[in-house]
Amino acid sequence: MRRVTYSMGVSLDGYIVDPDGNIASPPPDEEIFRFVIDEARDVGVHLLGRRLYETMLYWETADQDPTLDESEREWTSIWKPLPKVVFSTTLSVVEGAARLATGGLAEEIERLRAEPETGDIAIGGATLAAEAAALGLIDEYRVRVYPVLVGGGIPFFPHNRHRVDLELVESHRFTSGVLSLRYRVAR
Repeated sequence: MRRVTYSMGVSLDGYIVDPDGNIASPPPDEEIFRFVIDEARDVGVHLLGRRLYETMLYWETADQDPTLDESEREWTSIWKPLPKVVFSTTLSVVEGAARLATGGLAEEIERLRAEPETGDIAIGGATLAAEAAALGLIDEYRVRVYPVLVGGGIPFFPHNRHRVDLELVESHRFTSGVLSLRYRVAR
């Protein structure tokens, strides 16, 4: 069965976005970007909330940008054809390999798990991930911890009303001090 994964960068104090709406990450780092590219190769479909979908729209046409470096071109070649399911109550049209969700999150994930396709079902966006976590649908949390404290904003981990035990699957320390942690939900 396909795994549901939630992967993002997070400040040491647990936020993906700071109080001013800025992404809580250090300056771009080629080593980390390569890691994210490699992680994306295992994704079969990506579920996104509206805000993340709109942020990622750039990559639908980025291959036309002559200033892209080799890594950005490689990312574009993976991201652009990747099937995406967008959860939105305000959008009526999406672009590229995306489609609007036709059911609720649990229903969409159940349908995607039943398909004979391969690759992880990745969830992007804190709000959508919080809903998936509350429903017990996330199988793996993949966290890139940035060595910065931002003091508030949008948390990576939702405030659950129940305990979730995790098993460490993998860890990696980048030369920049960023730490990648991969945890499987203990069932």
